[in-house]
Amino acid sequence: MEPKPVDQLTMDEALADLADLAARIAAANEAYHTRDAPEISDAEYDALKLRNAEIEARFPALKRADSPSDVVGGAVAEGFGKVAHAVRMLSLENAFAEVDVADFVDRVRKYLGHAGPLLFTAEPKIDGLSLSLRYEAGRLVQAATRGDGEVGENVTDNALTIDDIPARVDGAPQVLEVRGEVYMSHADFAALNARQAAAGDRTFANPRNAAAGSLRQLDATITAARPLRFFAYSWGQLSEPLAATQFDAIARLRAFGFQTNPLTSLCDGPEALLAQYRAIEAQRATLGYDIDGVVYKVNDLALQHRLGFRSSTPRWAIAHKFPAELAWTRLEAIDIQVGRTGALSPVARLTPVTVGGVVVSNATLHNEDYIAGRDSRGNTIRPDENGKSKDIRIGDWVQVYRAGDVIPKVADVDLSQRPEGAFPFVFPQVCPECGSPAHREEGDAVRRCTGGLICPAQGIERLKHFVSRGAFDIDGLGAKQIEMFFADPDLPVKTPADVFTLAARDSANPLKKLKNRDGYGETSVAKLFAAIEARRTIPLDRLIFALGIRHAGEAAAGLLARHYGTWGAFEAAMTTAEPGNVAWAELTAIDGVGETLATSLTEAFRNPAERVAIDALVAQLTVLPVAAAASDSPVAGQTIVFTGTLERMTRAEAKARAEALGAKVAGSVSAKTDLVIAGPGAGSKAKEAEKLGIKIIDEDAWLALIGQA
Repeated sequence: MEPKPVDQLTMDEALADLADLAARIAAANEAYHTRDAPEISDAEYDALKLRNAEIEARFPALKRADSPSDVVGGAVAEGFGKVAHAVRMLSLENAFAEVDVADFVDRVRKYLGHAGPLLFTAEPKIDGLSLSLRYEAGRLVQAATRGDGEVGENVTDNALTIDDIPARVDGAPQVLEVRGEVYMSHADFAALNARQAAAGDRTFANPRNAAAGSLRQLDATITAARPLRFFAYSWGQLSEPLAATQFDAIARLRAFGFQTNPLTSLCDGPEALLAQYRAIEAQRATLGYDIDGVVYKVNDLALQHRLGFRSSTPRWAIAHKFPAELAWTRLEAIDIQVGRTGALSPVARLTPVTVGGVVVSNATLHNEDYIAGRDSRGNTIRPDENGKSKDIRIGDWVQVYRAGDVIPKVADVDLSQRPEGAFPFVFPQVCPECGSPAHREEGDAVRRCTGGLICPAQGIERLKHFVSRGAFDIDGLGAKQIEMFFADPDLPVKTPADVFTLAARDSANPLKKLKNRDGYGETSVAKLFAAIEARRTIPLDRLIFALGIRHAGEAAAGLLARHYGTWGAFEAAMTTAEPGNVAWAELTAIDGVGETLATSLTEAFRNPAERVAIDALVAQLTVLPVAAAASDSPVAGQTIVFTGTLERMTRAEAKARAEALGAKVAGSVSAKTDLVIAGPGAGSKAKEAEKLGIKIIDEDAWLALIGQA
């Protein structure tokens, strides 16, 4: 019942997998970070993101607008003050097999072009709640949870009750942000649950839940009564460096009085890293606290700086997770959910079962082929070790697999326990939300509703995306409010433009004012309308992302915005571009934009209903052009092409530095190219540049130009 390997996925299968992954990860974020009630384990969650990243790496043009790759943590819960992190708190890329560790080391070496000795630290990955502690002049002034990585919850009073967190530190830099994990020991957890049960209060499912729930109390006296601990393992903003290496910086934190993990060690390569992993794993049951893996980090901080970050993870670190677990339970029902793009996604409803400390009651079933055990042509799929395919039926006794790939998932079926009358599941041919036909194109693994804008499920999901954090991010207008307004007969919000006419329509409705409805008052309505008004001016990249066009995620929206600069230029290009013309060639030449994304964009602008909705929205807005790059950058605003072999830095590093200086990096040479950097082996691109009269320089000249010779 294993899912298809990523390197064997068709484009349509990849689209289906990405849709399933996005839904599961979003639900997991809300449960884990906002409600402290995870429905899947940390290992499952990280494995979900790993498969998502692997698919996006193979199919970059298919990256979703709501891609989990660009998300860290979850929203700040109500009741806590918000704290903006001076330095983002990111998540980690994960490894699940030994080969992943070797690949990580190899990627680091290739990115740096580094063949010499390379040291790493290896430390246990604590299964707790991330916390950032800010010290100024040696005094703790602020403690904040990770939140979504950019904004966390202010839990300063609560943190001061934890014995492992000093209120003052001596000899520290003027500004010191210490980061680590709040956790609870096994013994303290058992004692706490015993006290909770004796008092008639709720008990906790596991130490991580207990630690998170205890730290995130609005009443600090409750936190003070809970036995919380803290391990320091990193830092955020610093007024001066702690040390030259990760290992020495951790030693300095320990000298300041913080608890650091004694199992942290230095390793000189993949074999040493794996040896330490096995040593820590062997002690796992006797440590007295929960860990779910081992974290590896490049030791040299200067190399960490060169390696930098992806959108949500550092290139210089990885978390090697421990093996997953299995459990058997009953498949009670199969529900069909309709997503923003009309995809019909089957979801398994399970008799709740605890797997590795987490209660699992839902699992993805991917698509109709996954359930039936055969594809649309009748060919069997997902063969087991005996070469036979297993279909999945309501009432089956199924095995839930908790690791890697799509998680949680149904991994196996015990046919000996199949009840009589369990018939093959019949996948719906019509949308369960609007009744429109649900079609499946030739070779596509996903069946989609054809209702488009008339489908309430698609309409609601599009609007939720429109007001999401990476898009318009309208305070007071979240998922619940969108659902309410979508169904409201007196003040409906059916399209994005309706959001910006809400205040005017409310003013024109003398009988059923929003302020008189449950959950609203004059003050809250005024705040909502002010928040909407504040978003009438929007940057171009956020608008493109907010449109919710398939495959146009935040990264792609940024590329498009930087390339076209203004809404007028972008709109004109999307309207006129078609295969074979100049506008199409320019669009597909943008590095990171392929034919799939280009087709999706141009089809959206040519769809009459979509175009009416887009034009109505833009009429309500002031769209800001892309901000000009810093005036001191010699390549700001230029379009650059790298070709041939670079010898002093890798292609990935060169591209990242060029973009950081405000340049656009294209994948092909055109009349709009300003500069070509050509290394040994430069071929057709260099010839095309010569033909067009475009300036060509070598790598040394490039480094001299940007001041890094």
